[in-house]
Amino acid sequence: MEPPDPRKAGSKQEEGFGVPPRRAADLGTVPSLRRSNSSLCKVRRPQNLFSSSEKQENLSSWIPENIKKKECMYFVESAKLSDAGKVVCECGYTRQQHLEEATRPHTLQGKEWDPKKHVQEMPTDAFGDIVFTGLGQKYVRLSQDTPPSVIYHLMTQYWGLDVPNLLISVTGGAKDFNMKPRLKSVFRRGLVKVAQTTGAWIITGGSHTGVMKQVGEAVRDFTLSSSHNEGEVVTVGVATWGTVHNREDLIHPSGGFPAEYVMDEEGQGHLTCLDNNHSHFILVDDGTHGRYGVEIPLRTRLEKFISEQTKERGGVAIKIPIVCVVLEGGPGTLHTIYNAITNGTPCVVVEGSGRVADVIAQVASLPISEITISRIQQSLSVFFQEMFETLTEGRVVEWTKKIQDIVRRRQLLTIFREGKDGQQDVDVAILQALLKASRSHDHFGHENWDHQLKLAVAWNRVDIARSEIFTDERQWKPSELHPMMTAALVSNKPEFVKLFLENGVRLKEFVTWDTLLYLYQSLDPSCLFHSKLQKALAEEPERPVCAPPAPRVQMHHVAQVLRELLGDFTQPLYPRPRTGDRPRLLLPMPNIKLNVQGVSLRSLYKRSPGHVAFTMDPVRDLLIWAIIQNRRELAEIIWAQSQDCIAAALACSKILKELSKEEEDTDSLEEMLALADEYEHRAIGVFTECHRKDEDRAQKLLTRVSEAWGKTTCLQLALEAKDMKFVSHGGVQAFLTKVWWGQLCVDNGLWRVILCMLAFPLLYTSLISFRERRLQTGRGLLRVRAFFNAPVVIFHLNILSYFAFLCLFAYVLMVDFQPTPSWCEYLIYFWLFSLVCEELRQLFYDPDEFGLMKMALLYFSDFWNKLDIGAILLFIAGLTCRLIPALLYPGRIILSLDFIMFCLRLMHIFTISKTLGPKIIIVKRMMKDVFFFLFLLAVWVVSFGVAKQAILIHNESRVDWIFRGVVYQSYLTIFGQMPAYIDGVNFSLDHCSPNGTDPYKPKCPESDAVRHEPAFPEWLTVILLCLYLLFTNILLLNLLIAMFNYTFQQVQEHTDQIWKFQRHDLIEEYHGRPPAPPPFILLSHLHLFIKRAVLKIPARRRKQLKSKLEKNEEAALLSWEMYLKESYLQSQQHQQKQRPEQKIQDIGNKISTVVDLLEMESLKRSGSTGQRLASLEEQVAQMSRALHWVVKALRDSGFGSEEGVPAPAPQKASEGQDLELDGRQKEEGVGDPHHVSARHLLYPSSHVTRFPVPNEKVPWETEFLIYDPPFYTDDRKDKGLVDPVGNTLEPLSRISYNAVDGPTDRRSFHGVYAVQDGLPLNPMGRTGLRGRGALGCFGPNHTLQPVITRWRRNQDGAICRKSIKKMLEVLVVKHSLSEHWALPGGSRDPGEILPRKLKQVLRREFWSSFQNLLTQGTEVYKGYVDDPRNTDNAWIETVAISIHFSDQSDMDLKRLNSHLHACDPGTAVRWQVVDKRIPLYANHKAILQKVAALYGAFY
Repeated sequence: MEPPDPRKAGSKQEEGFGVPPRRAADLGTVPSLRRSNSSLCKVRRPQNLFSSSEKQENLSSWIPENIKKKECMYFVESAKLSDAGKVVCECGYTRQQHLEEATRPHTLQGKEWDPKKHVQEMPTDAFGDIVFTGLGQKYVRLSQDTPPSVIYHLMTQYWGLDVPNLLISVTGGAKDFNMKPRLKSVFRRGLVKVAQTTGAWIITGGSHTGVMKQVGEAVRDFTLSSSHNEGEVVTVGVATWGTVHNREDLIHPSGGFPAEYVMDEEGQGHLTCLDNNHSHFILVDDGTHGRYGVEIPLRTRLEKFISEQTKERGGVAIKIPIVCVVLEGGPGTLHTIYNAITNGTPCVVVEGSGRVADVIAQVASLPISEITISRIQQSLSVFFQEMFETLTEGRVVEWTKKIQDIVRRRQLLTIFREGKDGQQDVDVAILQALLKASRSHDHFGHENWDHQLKLAVAWNRVDIARSEIFTDERQWKPSELHPMMTAALVSNKPEFVKLFLENGVRLKEFVTWDTLLYLYQSLDPSCLFHSKLQKALAEEPERPVCAPPAPRVQMHHVAQVLRELLGDFTQPLYPRPRTGDRPRLLLPMPNIKLNVQGVSLRSLYKRSPGHVAFTMDPVRDLLIWAIIQNRRELAEIIWAQSQDCIAAALACSKILKELSKEEEDTDSLEEMLALADEYEHRAIGVFTECHRKDEDRAQKLLTRVSEAWGKTTCLQLALEAKDMKFVSHGGVQAFLTKVWWGQLCVDNGLWRVILCMLAFPLLYTSLISFRERRLQTGRGLLRVRAFFNAPVVIFHLNILSYFAFLCLFAYVLMVDFQPTPSWCEYLIYFWLFSLVCEELRQLFYDPDEFGLMKMALLYFSDFWNKLDIGAILLFIAGLTCRLIPALLYPGRIILSLDFIMFCLRLMHIFTISKTLGPKIIIVKRMMKDVFFFLFLLAVWVVSFGVAKQAILIHNESRVDWIFRGVVYQSYLTIFGQMPAYIDGVNFSLDHCSPNGTDPYKPKCPESDAVRHEPAFPEWLTVILLCLYLLFTNILLLNLLIAMFNYTFQQVQEHTDQIWKFQRHDLIEEYHGRPPAPPPFILLSHLHLFIKRAVLKIPARRRKQLKSKLEKNEEAALLSWEMYLKESYLQSQQHQQKQRPEQKIQDIGNKISTVVDLLEMESLKRSGSTGQRLASLEEQVAQMSRALHWVVKALRDSGFGSEEGVPAPAPQKASEGQDLELDGRQKEEGVGDPHHVSARHLLYPSSHVTRFPVPNEKVPWETEFLIYDPPFYTDDRKDKGLVDPVGNTLEPLSRISYNAVDGPTDRRSFHGVYAVQDGLPLNPMGRTGLRGRGALGCFGPNHTLQPVITRWRRNQDGAICRKSIKKMLEVLVVKHSLSEHWALPGGSRDPGEILPRKLKQVLRREFWSSFQNLLTQGTEVYKGYVDDPRNTDNAWIETVAISIHFSDQSDMDLKRLNSHLHACDPGTAVRWQVVDKRIPLYANHKAILQKVAALYGAFY
């Protein structure tokens, strides 16, 4: 019996899905086949490498070279006509649709049409972009023999699709069918949700009918309702080219960019239109027209190829899972489901969609024994009413067999019952089906759970992970979650990061140097930080040739870029490793640990001597990594774990603001600034909590040197980040006020301070109060020193000094400026010299060791310092001129101008004033408006002035008078000083110079020399003047006022914050300033010079603004801060819940939940009622038949016999069905009464299909009239060792059954077996195949299975236990072509004792010793083996012998281990722990379970 044509598996009514055995031709690879690791939020990979035209050119050249179409090359007239009545070829196309050479006389003339000979491949001529009324998609026409690898390469590289995390193959009815509105809505919503959230591809038949249309409409609804950033759903339609209506529009030899396609459903006839809601189309061509099902084999190969690909993301690789979703469908759909289940693909069947889906759903909960031919026939009569009468008995038997095999593998079958069994969403059902299938697969150890978790992370479905994976059934070790944690971080899945932290992952153990390095190497290339890293790498000198190779990105590169973002005032966060040094994060911990909610508060690690001292903080490292990528949710979760949370929040704000300055994308820039503002508010929130509890400890947090953040302080981070809201916080300002007053009490009145400054003996009275008690009670010099060292006193002394300097300077300029300098002028010089010394001290003062260059940059970045330097340089210039007698007057002018600059310096001094300070800030902002205004004003002034001068004055050559006429007079006109002669009223020759010779008079305007009247057009000059005044006085001046008003209003709102922020600079300046004012400050400078230059005493840090705490004190402070951070987060959550918007949303969610529950309850009740009515109807039908029989018996005048009385139908419980199903499944798990593997429809390693044998027809005693199995015997190479083929009885007559036949023992362990027509009959019943198949002998084929075990022991030699029972290890082998491990047994050569497989893993010298071990072993099983190679006439029987080594010092065990080897490189041998999840063949697992029971071991 030949295997069925795969093209017949589907029809126009349904599209198929199946996975045939893997073929070598399918596995070809294409160069440059890359994997994609793009994030899920975008379906398409960003294609910014080429322009659109370049992409089209690349596609137009690559596709014809690699992808072909098929054309019929010889016209053979068919007996059938087309729908239009035209003569067509056997391929279905008319003569006109063939190529010209196909209609010419041909060498194949007169021969029958054969697609293998008459159809040839040619470069495809249909590909590109297809447009459906404005919607653009991509398509390609290709040959049915195209390798799947080429198609996959086209989709991922040229179409730009991301490698999927899941493949959803939707199959079912290809004709339009009706679904309940609610079920349709649930299906559409769930299918698109699972595709969109997991990054899946949906594959359908692509036509605008049936299930494909349902999928397309689901995608359309999602597209219309989703936002642009949710990504699109990839929907691939695989259709037959020859059945596509209007396909002529798609033919473009150089590619259609785009090709316009018109959907014409009314005129499509027996063809179909493409669905306009699919995103991609693969049109399979076999050279024929109108034949359906051509695409099924290629689609199957493509799906299998994709499911074998591996996607790597975040260091975790998973094979792409595949799931089949079934709606409705006919015979082809059943074949599709059967193929999928047989090949291990999970299927989700939607109950209520009709036909095949409902037939399977109806019997899925029944035991196999109850799925009988009659029951299936009854279901078919209900759901296939139209075609039921045409179904033959053989077809019903085939359906029954396939459904039994489908239901038997319940772990791969999921029935979605909308509103029943607690199911609500299709997406959850699909993902649960995949996890259930993964859970059923056999894996070593925890591999199964790991695989499930990988799938959940890849799908980004934390809800599935919580409900299905993190259960009481599995206890996860934190280390087992580390790879998944890395994957979740890289792929930006914050919910999974939160889940892993909840389940025990400790960041301190998770973050290692290698992990951190991998995270930075996995940065998205589009990330701004990535480009900055590349710049840092480019600037690094090349490594010497002899140096060992190192990864390009190292942590010191990251530290370099981070220092640019945080500022040079921080130390590098990661050191540059020395040669041969390997930095690590896991370093010795300090002795003291304080834990709050599982987070260590002491992550300050010590470096060994000789290393660069630095601090490693895992939370900080991950937080920085998340922040630089602008990942809000991820950073929020990690920040909640941080210990130095205020510094962390301020550092995040600083980094984001610096990155935003270089960000070009406007949306990203706004997101960065918004996130920076959010972290500033978090810092404010936590500091507010701290300040409320304890002001002193809160102020310590401001000045504490944070080792984790580059040895900086919170206050310094806030200032560098320009976080004005934080700096203007009351607690920060209270601290600054405290610093401003030094050791004085802040409640001292300013008049008291000034009074004591003028009369310092008053300090010995109680006029001034101090904070410290020793100063308050003391009367010595300490009191005087504390007073004059206070910044507020230093400031006011400097004010008095500066006012004295200005007064003296003004006096000299106006009264006492002599040719020879007076003593007052010399005093000014001395005074200025002291100011210069102070500026030099500020420039070179470097307590933090930044270096001269950095200090110079910081110094000149201040505007007031620039003003000071300018004033000093101008004074030096004026002084130089003043000392030269010839330049005495210019020197005085320069010094007068310099006096203005010194007066402007007063503005900076008064910024400390709460009244004047904000006003000065407003004035500074308005100065910018003035500069912009002057530009506009200059345009009008110059234009009017030039026009006026040219009209009035003829050829004025004096530059000074030109400037006066053009600029000066025009400017004064704005303020009401009208120019003379503009209108001729005040014209007089006495006030001007006719020829311009008088230097003190302007040149006369154009005039009549005779009449002495003006000759210029007065009307024109008057009009110009009016227009000029209109625009300048009214328009521009009012514009300036409006600008001032806007600036004032804008700045006024934040003036207080700005003033408080800038107040710090003045406080810091005077906090570090010598106490003596100029010119007495020179004494302090002299004292400082002696200490630094002569005595070499190092500078002490300013303790009040930066303090380093002791370890114990710092740990206690951080624990207190962390406790209050938790309080802040809880209060934020409470406030969020109390918001009206959140309350409305919560109420809406509760109402939705209640509505869903009510609907589910209604559906359950209706379903329950329906089940009870169906049961009642069946009971009534049975009673009716019984009454009919009674009447008939009475009519025959007898009471009849009881043989024909129909039994009443069993009562079906409508409730508790799930419990009953569980019980049935448990009963079935004990073992099927009939062999199962021996009845698989497809015989292994062949194309032979068995005759379907349902369970009830297996016994030979059961009548099965239509049973006609095919005959198959494999043609083996070792013909001398096997029986004849058996297709004739004559060679078989010499075989003696049920006896020892020469070297072959044909006796069965199950007694005497029957022999029919010269062939033995399988004692276990029918298998659907005659002959001996791939086995060597007719009748029983005896094998030996040695089970070699030992106890599993730990490193101490003790036996390991699990669930109290001891654990075994078993010796197993595996061949490279097999997915399962096996026991080292099998068939034996004639006359041999040891199996062939065992000899392959044992050295020859140990064979005799092992035979002795076999004789001493224990027989654990002897009998029939349910093997897929069994047939009606040949089967396998085995003897399993247990060889157990109870002592690890056993000499035989040691000799066995020493003689183990694999002679074949493709064979592996190992000791494996005995467990029910061990991936062994099913019959081997049954034997192993018996061995475990024999020794009371764990299984």
